[in-house]
Amino acid sequence: MTEQDEIRAIMQKVPHRYPFLLVDRVLECEPGVSITALKNVTVNEPFFTGHFPGHPVMPGVLILEALAQAGLILGMRTVDAEDGTIVYFAGIDKARFKRQVIPGDQLLLKLSIGSAKKRLWKFNAEAWVGAELACRAEMMAIPGAPAHEAS
Repeated sequence: MTEQDEIRAIMQKVPHRYPFLLVDRVLECEPGVSITALKNVTVNEPFFTGHFPGHPVMPGVLILEALAQAGLILGMRTVDAEDGTIVYFAGIDKARFKRQVIPGDQLLLKLSIGSAKKRLWKFNAEAWVGAELACRAEMMAIPGAPAHEAS
């Protein structure tokens, strides 16, 4: 699969678009088990304009969102969800931030499935920069109806 094919595959599963699509590439995915994905953090990210001027730091909530988007991909590949299925963030527990994420970092998103039932997905999530843990959390999501059925 080429890089162009990979981003298209991500965009089929994740409804977010610029500037809110926070997964650039899936490196590994074993449905029902785990996913490793990548977010390249560049100085051109719009959030760096105000967070913080002169000392850009990726907001923690966006690190969590990147993890949630990788979890969405894993969950949809696990249950073979239809493209266009809307997935709602349901909860987060034990979120901890261990390292700042700054421009130039590559954020490695690693999630494993705690459980994936038809109506509730639970993930153990970690974000890494190199060998350093940046964030850890337990996350939950609820898949809804495909967008074309929801109206």
